[in-house]
Amino acid sequence: MENTQYVQQFEDFFRERYRKGLEKLALFYPEIKSLEVDFMELDKFTPELADDLLENPEAVIKASEEAVAALGYKSVDGVDVKPKIRFFNLPNKLFIRNINSAHINKLIMIDGVINKITDVRPKIDTAAFQCIRCGRVYRMPQDTEMYDKIAEPAVCSCERKEFKLNIEETTFVDMQKMQTQEPLDALVRGEQAKNIDIWLEDDLTNRMYPGDKVQIVGVLRLRPPKGKSSVYNIYIHAIHVEQIEREFEEIELTEEEEEQIRELSEDPHIYNKIVGSIAPSIYGHKEIKESLAIQLLGGSKSKILADGVRIRPDIHILLIGDPGTAKSQLLYYIYTLAPKGVFVGGKSATGAGLTATAEKDDFGEGGWTLKAGALVLASGGQACIDEFDKMGDEDRSSMHEAMEQQRISIAKAGIVTTFRSETAILAAANPKYGRFDPYTLPAEQFNIPPTLLSRFDLIFPIKDVLDEEKDKNMAEHILLNQMLAGIRNTGTKGVLSDKEIESAKERVTPTIEPDLLRKYIAYARKNVNPVLTKESTDKIKAYYLDLRKLSKSQGSMAITARQLEALVRLAEASAKGRLSDKVEIEDAERSIRLHRFVMQEIGIDPETGRMDIDTIATGQSKSRMDKARALYATIRQLNSDNDTVTKEMVLAQCADIGVNADELDKLLGILKKNGDIYSPKHNQFKTADDRKG
Repeated sequence: MENTQYVQQFEDFFRERYRKGLEKLALFYPEIKSLEVDFMELDKFTPELADDLLENPEAVIKASEEAVAALGYKSVDGVDVKPKIRFFNLPNKLFIRNINSAHINKLIMIDGVINKITDVRPKIDTAAFQCIRCGRVYRMPQDTEMYDKIAEPAVCSCERKEFKLNIEETTFVDMQKMQTQEPLDALVRGEQAKNIDIWLEDDLTNRMYPGDKVQIVGVLRLRPPKGKSSVYNIYIHAIHVEQIEREFEEIELTEEEEEQIRELSEDPHIYNKIVGSIAPSIYGHKEIKESLAIQLLGGSKSKILADGVRIRPDIHILLIGDPGTAKSQLLYYIYTLAPKGVFVGGKSATGAGLTATAEKDDFGEGGWTLKAGALVLASGGQACIDEFDKMGDEDRSSMHEAMEQQRISIAKAGIVTTFRSETAILAAANPKYGRFDPYTLPAEQFNIPPTLLSRFDLIFPIKDVLDEEKDKNMAEHILLNQMLAGIRNTGTKGVLSDKEIESAKERVTPTIEPDLLRKYIAYARKNVNPVLTKESTDKIKAYYLDLRKLSKSQGSMAITARQLEALVRLAEASAKGRLSDKVEIEDAERSIRLHRFVMQEIGIDPETGRMDIDTIATGQSKSRMDKARALYATIRQLNSDNDTVTKEMVLAQCADIGVNADELDKLLGILKKNGDIYSPKHNQFKTADDRKG
């Protein structure tokens, strides 16, 4: 089809289908420079032209822009309306990994997540070359593919071949590059996400940020290799980019699957079935599996309070305890089950790798590039971090904002921006000294600061306890799993009877198939946002007030407002498990039961046996801080009567304040860390007030 036919057909198309759109565009032109055109509308109007657009996009798009110019629309200021035509909603969407040489110079559409983006730079649109001899100016429109070199005139009319670029008369267009990777939900577990460069121009620049989920329509082009290589690089020259708000839990469901999910939700034992489908090959850990099911479901979507404060819906869980207790296996199972998830090892993860950073590399042509980390890419899903305690202090500190405010602020190399990281975090950590000690404060056992510990809604210590009955049942469970796996892999007969095999399968097979459970969770996360009822609110309030009264009577803090918000999140997630739009009494009770279980396991002061949230929130129990204050008063009194206060002098006074010799070093360490005392010499102490004087 000739170009004049393209132009004529587009004129007819725009008159019939986009007249109002062009009239509106004319009112705001040139502030708005583009006209967005639905490909499906073009396909209905003239299928042949739509097919030619896919196969020969450069010529067809050029014809569409000429057609609009020929229609003669004028802006309010009398300027000719010559917009860019940006087609979207193509019929077939490609995965990045499936792009190949057959798609070169074709119009394609992909979905992806931005993981890198450069600054906006000027690119020559029409170059003005001036002959050095006669001064004649030649204006050369630059090919969209010629990014690495400028097209120059061959020879001047005066037969000279020497030209210089006249910058004043050259026209430029904004240009920006970004790198997009495949959405994590599109990957089979274990696959590496593929990526591709996207080149943006004009009004498509400065609209997207790392971590944004985007749908891109563009022409696949080749970029010449460096040197003499025969292998070319590919990139997409975008003509339309749209941010898609769809979260990764939105798995495509058929009507039959939705009906199956709704029927499943009506089962009175649905909650137990969901919990029974969480890592059934791992023995025990009932409360942990129950909490992991709740975490996958998540609380109601972000709530914005009247004063603009946002309450996070995602639930953070930390598993801490002895080696060999299946923490890593639980993490990996949740990673494979979550509709969207990332799995990272704390030892190999950096703060930049988890959150976001600005870096200088060749992708940005020597400039600075914003790069999204795992928590940004996993936004809307699940992040599983193994060996959380092995991360460096600086790397962990970058997670404070990501966990609570669910955003990541970057201020580097003159780039100031904020990324979204609405991600539920499941982390696992090991004790410093091998095994969990119930008689030692958590902050002393794990290389995790209390400020970060306090941001987890639930913290489960996993202890390898010597128990004959439990050991027997666990051994049977593990060995039964091994036997079944061997029989399934080899087909060996006679090891177990058919009846024994069926009985064994019932014990280790998920109650709900993983694929169906994943879709059930995705459906619940997308469609269900339960609200608190008066009854459930009263139940949670009564529990909170009871613990506050206990705090007042025993002198230690049993619960704070942060835990109150966590109770609400847990109750909302419980209601989601039934696909209920209301948080009922049973949901509030489940939330309270899990919170009480965790507090009894890890929130008890080992010295007094009292419930004390400060053991997690500050890393020190109230009883220990009381002793530290008493010790400080003692040192201060000794300091007022003596020029030098030795450790022996302090130890002689310890019996009066209830501090034994084993506790003294810890308490002195706390006072030094807080800056209350200092040591002018070894085993000598003075108060900070004395140094100021």
